[in-house]
Amino acid sequence: MKRLIFLGAPGAGKGTQAQRLSERYDIPQISTGDILRQAKKEKTPLGMKAKEYMDAGELVPDDIIIGVMDERLKARDCQKGFILDGFPRSLPQAEALDEVLEKAKMGIDHVVYFEVPEENLVKRLSGRRVCRSCGANYNIYFNPPDQDGVCPKCGGELYQRDDDQEATIRNRLKVYEKQTAPLIGFYERKNRLININGANAMDTIFNDLIRTLDGKGE
Repeated sequence: MKRLIFLGAPGAGKGTQAQRLSERYDIPQISTGDILRQAKKEKTPLGMKAKEYMDAGELVPDDIIIGVMDERLKARDCQKGFILDGFPRSLPQAEALDEVLEKAKMGIDHVVYFEVPEENLVKRLSGRRVCRSCGANYNIYFNPPDQDGVCPKCGGELYQRDDDQEATIRNRLKVYEKQTAPLIGFYERKNRLININGANAMDTIFNDLIRTLDGKGE
């Protein structure tokens, strides 16, 4: 069984690796955004509360997020394990998650922290370009299109989203550092933290993960 938390700054590659591990271990990849959207779609009581905040463009309060997460972790597909992708995001969320898991008689096996230098993160995120027509993603540094500003798939215009501007990215990283970085010490004290070099190539990171997680057993 693998019950995992993935920590790392925006652009650290958590989602990509979580998706690959999800397929390897046949366990769900769970992100806050996904479960809130699902709860909203299913019109659960908590989902409808979350909808009010989401529709207003406001942050969903921790107690609603924790409640929705509690419901999600009780689902059948979580019995063999799960990967929490980018959650918890703050110390209060981590403490609340501990309470939820304790009541459910579950525990987190490992917390994987993807370490990536800030300049690497800025380059990854600021280099992203999205097609206005088909939504395909490219990166001018790592996965450049054949022709500047043109989507190879459909010929649509490639553009840079506002939240991929360098100034915005650096602000997001500051927010992350303030809110989420304390979680590293929190899980380190619990002897759950695994450090992974997220600056490596994707396949190297994946192989490091497999070797580390499988080497630590169940």
